[in-house]
Amino acid sequence: MKKDQKLKQRLLNELARVGKALGSASRLELLEVLAQGERTVEKLAQAAGLSVANASRHLQVLREARLVEAEKEGLFVHYRLAGPEVLDLTQSIRTLAERRIAEVERIARAFRQDREGLEPLRGAELVERLRAGTVLLLDVRPEEEFRAGHIAGAVSVPLERLGRELRRLPRDQEIVAYCRGPYCVLADRAVELLRAKGRPARRFAEGFPEWRAAGLPVASATTT
Repeated sequence: MKKDQKLKQRLLNELARVGKALGSASRLELLEVLAQGERTVEKLAQAAGLSVANASRHLQVLREARLVEAEKEGLFVHYRLAGPEVLDLTQSIRTLAERRIAEVERIARAFRQDREGLEPLRGAELVERLRAGTVLLLDVRPEEEFRAGHIAGAVSVPLERLGRELRRLPRDQEIVAYCRGPYCVLADRAVELLRAKGRPARRFAEGFPEWRAAGLPVASATTT
């Protein structure tokens, strides 16, 4: 094999490592959680419904493929996405799969049909409504995700606290809930709860990572 062919083969092998690392539903979910902000192994395991040992194994695969980075602080190891291009990659995979794989398209369509009554709000409309001050934007992700980064102007009310904190939310303003992304169900459950209590509510069609990737205003605990 000629030198240039060997080099090409080595390059393709390295590219294949990335594809192999993404070939797991659990690893894709870990990347979705990390798109919200840095996490420890323990927090990632809890969010993804994995044991700590299993989460650690998946994270090691992602780290070897250079999709995530890790840093030890005291007794804990903190993980983060290696860069914004990792989110771009996972979003491209989602879009390609929805368009080209019949089963994915069928499931995605059923997923959206189940949400039709929730009247999802698109990015451009949400920007306009926020500027006009006609909606209250509710971040229903865990509080630590909100602190790591959130849509500017959003109020943090994690889903598990929403029922208890409902009284402090205005009654005369429409509420828009958002969470981790288009397939995250936290916002759906929040809207269902709010409507059951007689509150006007809708969900944001995307999530915080997509909002940030679009270059729209974001904030964190250090900037609010």
